[in-house]
Amino acid sequence: MAENKNDMEREEYFKDRAGTDEARFHAVPHDEEGWAVKKEGQDDPELTTGSKSEAVNEAKRMAEEAGTMAYIHDEDGKIEDQFNYSN
Repeated sequence: MAENKNDMEREEYFKDRAGTDEARFHAVPHDEEGWAVKKEGQDDPELTTGSKSEAVNEAKRMAEEAGTMAYIHDEDGKIEDQFNYSN
């Protein structure tokens, strides 16, 4: 099945920010029961943990330190909250 226009635009948006100071941090479900913090544009997580709260706290800390945003996802991968630490 072909990607729809929104998927392609979102992919291009993330690719443009990857490796820049604008890359944001996401607390996301990882593996079977774990959680991870991923920086946009990177395949490998910055952190993996069994605790959602630890992933959320770390994503927020990293975003605050970088002056960007943290996105918190639910168990289904949908964004449930966001925190803006940009200057």
